[in-house]
Order: sequence, then C-alpha cells, then structure tokens
Amino acid sequence: MKLTLKIIAGLLLALMLLALGGGFWYVSSKWPQRAGELSLTQLSAPVSVRYDERGVPHIKASNEADLYRALGYVHAQDRLFQMEMVRRLAQGELAEVLGPKLVKVDRLFRTLRLREHAAKVAAALDPQSPAVKAQLAYLDGVNQYQASHPAPMEFDLIGIPKRPFTLADTVAVSGYLAYSFAAAFKTEPVLTYVRDELGADYLHIFDLEWHPLGVLNQQPTAAAKPDWQGLAQLAQASREVQDLAGVPLFEGSNAWAVSGQRSSSGKPLLAGDPHIGFSVPSVWYEAHLSAPGFELYGHFQALNSSALLGHNSQFGWSLTMFQNDDLDLISLRINPNNPNQVGHLGEWVDLQTTQEIIKVKDAKPVTLTLQRAPQGPLLNSAFSDSLGDKPLAMWWAFLETENPVLDAFYELNRANTLPKARQAASKIHAPGLNIVWASADGDIGYWAAAKLPIRAAGVRPMFILDGEEEESDKLGFYRFSDNPQEENPPRGYIVSANQQPLASSGLPVAGYYNLHDRAQALEDRLADNTIQWNALNSQSLQLSTQTAYYWRVLKPLLPVLSEVVRDPLERSVFDSLSLWDGQYTPLNIPPTVFTQFLYELTQATMADELGEMQFKNLLGTRALDLALPRLAEDAESVWWDNVKTKKVESRKDIVAVAWRASIAHLKETLGKSPNDWGWGRAHTLTHKHPLASQWPLDWFFNVGPFEMPGGREVPNNQSTAIGPAPWAVAYGPSTRRIIDFAQPGQARGINPVGQSGVLFDRHYQDQADAYAVGGYVQEYLIEADVAANTRSILTLQPAKR
Repeated sequence: MKLTLKIIAGLLLALMLLALGGGFWYVSSKWPQRAGELSLTQLSAPVSVRYDERGVPHIKASNEADLYRALGYVHAQDRLFQMEMVRRLAQGELAEVLGPKLVKVDRLFRTLRLREHAAKVAAALDPQSPAVKAQLAYLDGVNQYQASHPAPMEFDLIGIPKRPFTLADTVAVSGYLAYSFAAAFKTEPVLTYVRDELGADYLHIFDLEWHPLGVLNQQPTAAAKPDWQGLAQLAQASREVQDLAGVPLFEGSNAWAVSGQRSSSGKPLLAGDPHIGFSVPSVWYEAHLSAPGFELYGHFQALNSSALLGHNSQFGWSLTMFQNDDLDLISLRINPNNPNQVGHLGEWVDLQTTQEIIKVKDAKPVTLTLQRAPQGPLLNSAFSDSLGDKPLAMWWAFLETENPVLDAFYELNRANTLPKARQAASKIHAPGLNIVWASADGDIGYWAAAKLPIRAAGVRPMFILDGEEEESDKLGFYRFSDNPQEENPPRGYIVSANQQPLASSGLPVAGYYNLHDRAQALEDRLADNTIQWNALNSQSLQLSTQTAYYWRVLKPLLPVLSEVVRDPLERSVFDSLSLWDGQYTPLNIPPTVFTQFLYELTQATMADELGEMQFKNLLGTRALDLALPRLAEDAESVWWDNVKTKKVESRKDIVAVAWRASIAHLKETLGKSPNDWGWGRAHTLTHKHPLASQWPLDWFFNVGPFEMPGGREVPNNQSTAIGPAPWAVAYGPSTRRIIDFAQPGQARGINPVGQSGVLFDRHYQDQADAYAVGGYVQEYLIEADVAANTRSILTLQPAKR
C-alpha cells in the first residue's frame, strides 16, 4: 500500500513538474529575444541592436531602410498586442475579437470615418517619398516578426488571428490620436443643452467670453433642435472608449524651453511631459536610432516609424496638445418628403449613403449604414435608436485637410535648425499640436501646428451649429504663419501647458483649453530672473504639485464655510483646509477634503438642473474646471437654487449641504478619523491592461496600485475625474524628459511602467516604482555610455537567399 501511495505521489509530482515546465515554456516562448542572431529578409547589411538595463534598444544600421526595418521588428517584439489593439480601435474592429460589448465603440469609430479615410489616404501616398519608405520598412519589420514568432499571450486568450499591418492602419491610428484631442464631443452637447434648455443666466459661469469669435447664438428652430438624449449618449461614448478598449487617450501636457541666457550651462534646456491615459503597456516605446547622417533618441507610438518625441546632440522637441476646436457638431433638418435629404442654405441636399459590416465575436454581424451631409459624416449611425430623425453632422479638420503627418514627423526627426523645425510643424494639420523645440546652437521655438478653419463672423463653435445656416460652413483655413508661435523670445523662455494661446497675428483661436493655473504656475517660476535653470530644478518644477486653483475656489467660500461648520472635529478639518498651501502630497489631508468638497459642491449645484446623463458629461469636460471658481465667487448665481425644492436656496445653504456630504462620504469610505484621510490613501494609480477588467487576470496583467502625489491640473498632473473618493488616477505624465543641450547625452527621462508589453518579461514593470516617486533615469545617447550600459546584443542578419 505504501508503495502504491509513493507511486501515485511520484506521478502527481511528475505531472505537476511537467505542468510547471510546460507553463514556463509557454510563457518564455512569448518573451522578446534580446541576444544572439536573427535573420530578416530585405536587410542589406547586419544591424546591431544593443539593449540597456531598461530594455531600450540602441539600433545601429548602415542605411535608413535597414534601420527602420529593425525598429519595426524590435518594437513588435515588445508591443505587438498594443499595435493590434490600437489599429482595431481606430479601424472599428474591436468587437470582432472582444465581443458585443465593443460594438458601440466600433460604431463610433466607423461613423467617424477613420477606416474609410485611412484607406483613401494610404492609397494616395507616394511610396517613393522618404517618409513613406521609412514607414513601409518599419511595417515590414513588424510583419516579419509577427509571421515568424508565436502570437502574444493575449492573442491566444481571446483568439486574435494574425494579419499583416498596413499603411492604412498607421493612418487610422493617427486619426485616433486626432479624435482623442477632440473635446467637442464631450463639451458641445452639454453647453448647448445649458444654453437652450436652461438659459443664458446658467451659461454665465462657463466663462465663454474669452472666445473672440462672435456672440451667443439664439434658440435654434424647433425643426433643428437637437435630441438631447442622443447627444448625451454621444458624449458618454467618448468617455467610455478608454474603459472599454484599454487604449490611452491624450489629455494635456507640459513643455518648456529655456534659452542659454537663463540656464546654468549657457545652453538651451528642454523639458516636457505629455499627459496621456495610463495603461499597460505605456504609450511610448523608447529607441535610439543611428545610421550614417542620422541619429535620434526617440519616443515612438505603436505603428509609427517616426518618433513623436525625440532628441540628439543637436536638437530636441516635445509636444503639448494645442486644444484648438477643429471639430464642429451641426444639427440638421430632414426633408419631411424625402428622408434621404437635409436642409442646407435654403435647399434640400441629398445624403451620401454607404453600408459597412461590423464582425462580432460570438454574435451575428452588425450592418451599419453610414451617411454624409455637405458638412461631413452624420453621427446618427452610431446612435440610431436615440437620435432618430434629427440628424447631427460632424465637420472635422482631420477629414477635411491634406494632413501630411508622416512627412511632418519624418522631417521633425531631422529638424536641426529653426527653419527646418518650423517647416515640419507647418505640415501638421490635425490634431492640433504645440511643438516646443530647442537646439544646441542656442535657438528655442514654439509653433501651434494645425490647420485653423475660418468660420463665418459671429459663429460660436462651442455650441452645436445650425446646418441650415451659413454658420455651419467653413470659409477656408488660415495661414500657418498666422498661428500662435514664438522663436527666441527676449524673455528667454517658452512655456506651453494647454492654456489658451495668443497669436501675434491677432488671430482668435477657438478651443477647449485647460485651466490657466497650471501654465501660470510654470510661468511664475520660469519668469523668475533669479533662477538659473538646470536639470535638478527642472525636475522639481515637473514634479510640482501646487497651483493657485484651490485658492480661487476656496477663498470666496471660506467665510461661508466658517459660518456653517460648527462640529469641533469638523472645525479642525476646516481649519487645516483654510491653512492649506495647495500641495497635493501623499500624507496631506486637505487635498482629500478639497477634492471631495469640489465634487459635492458640483453635485449640489448642477445635478438638479442637468439630470443624470448631462451631469456625468459635464464632469468630464474642461468647461467645469473653468466654471467652478466663477460659481464660488458669484453668490447670486442661479445655480445655487435647487430646482427640485420649493425653497429658493442660497449659496450658504448649498455650501452647507456640500460640506456635510463631503464629511459623511470621507468617513464612510476612508475612516472615521480625519487622520485616515491622507491624499495618498485616497489617490492611487493602477496601470491597467485591456484584458484585466476581470479577476484573476487583473492580478497578473495590472501594475499597482501606487499611492500618488500630484492631482488634477497641477504640474505633476496625476489627474482624476471630478467625482467622489477614492480617486483612481486616469492620466498623467506619460514620460518626463529633461535635456540640457550642454550635455544632451545626460538627458533624463522615465517610463511609467516599462519598455515591454509582454507579461512576466523583466521589463514589463521595472520602472513603475521609480515613476511613482518621481524618479528619473539616464537616456543613453553617447557611444561610450551606450557601450558601458549594454546588457545584451541582438544582431539582425540579412536572410540568406
């Protein structure tokens, strides 16, 4: 009997070891190969790929074609699943692999015409242009890796078929980038609702007068009046994209350049940290490229051969989001005698109609009917059940301009002079981007890069426009030279932080700009002539957690709060809030109280008028950030009254309600004692993987949580939506870079998670801890540093014929 038990135990042990061995073999078969030799077809000579301690490839090739083919190959090793997801999102093909819950997202992106537009643009590209040749070589490298290696683990888990990547995929992904900047989807429906359903008195707090184009439009005609339920769902779908697809949205950014006269080294200094949704893997892939006549340390996006951020020993640049309004929503009227016509300038105009099929995993395909009006695609296809017979069209600069973005960034990667950088920036039509550039020769520059539409006089594009009137038509585009821009300003620095820009040409630029407070905090420090800038104090500025916004909201309300807060424990909380300096640090209690109070104040003042869906939409807009300080200051605002009660409430009444609700919620969620309300406990970051929405996958794929400093619209913009505690950080600095052009080889940066998107790979999350505490690492550019820090070498050999 004992022998039998021993045999059974031995067999079980053997089976367990076999299973573990098989599991290890399966997992390790997915890991990138970073040493040894591999062969690629179409290489003309061997390519050296040296990997440093963070898994960053330093690629050296004898020509550009080999360089970009190698980049595509090594990028795919680390990020193939990310490439697949972002192209499926942009092309409207997620439901095919993720099932019916993604049909809504696919409907949205098919309706935006990204798929159709990408196919047309890709077909028209010149295959002999340097930018397209580089892109084709890169895609060939991606496809060679995919064809010759096991599929990533995520492909196996959800059954994704392998399919070659194309130029159309790259163009479609650039459309997703443009979409993620388009705040009009979230903002125009709710602002138009406030105007038309509530009235002008309710618009006052939204600070719309700084838009210099025209005056308030009056009530639209009954026939053209929008369907508010449908428009609210449009805005809601825009919010859901990242949650459902797990692909980061672009949200904001900081960047500044300091001239040599203001730096410790006597050379320009460049700093930048684009604010993008957090995810696993992170959005940027770092790679150092070198070929005869070309060198660049770049930050690359999936399926793009040119770096969107980069530097070398001669020059570098960073990006912020321009936030210009390059998208108009237009309400149309259907001909009562012909449902395929809409009114335009006194005439009935035919709609162009096409059909597409959305494949759905484990369900029947969905037939999608797409229509186009004179102003652009109709959005009803995405929400046919709610928009009904009241069509809404979209005019979007991304679809209406030439937009040679491949050429633009290919040239920007080589822009070693101010005129070259300016010329490259002029080729970016949509989305709108601010290019902040600096060089070792001593120049600094900034260009707001976008094709800015000329709208008719009096048009206010922050509202939905009437398609039967001339206000919905565009009169052309302004010249690039009219855009906001600066070159070597006498003050010795340039700062860009998504604030409303000013153009020396006097051109008024409509847009959905962020609060000025973050830009002002940077401006105040950079304008201090007693400071000579270097890498260390630049890091301190990037990691700053303070602006004046909290005080603009609190100052007018502190006297009111002082009257209504009487409980001794609550009084101590109020006292700490009144003495708070605005720093969002992990152990600080006031930022927790202020952030909860901000939400409760918004809820108590606005939810009763707006209703549930429009209120949720407002919480996701920058318009709310601009409104709250004006609301706090205006004791007579109509928003203070709760329209659902017979009593006419005052500011004091509502502030008391918001305070009591804040204290009650914090006690319930964080603990009875205010000592438990530290900001870090309430404000955390988890880097989420697209497949980790369900247990136990989140244990394996997600990274975090981390207690985080920073907050909404401070320089260290670890941002959350306005809402109740606890707060999950949604977006923030996607990298932090600082380059002093006296020593460009000592440039510093950080990846929020790691280089690799391959689970269990050693570079999957090896930078996450350092990022959370504000760490930086060196980005090796000089040959001696690359050689000293090489951990492995992969040689790509031409395939033998």
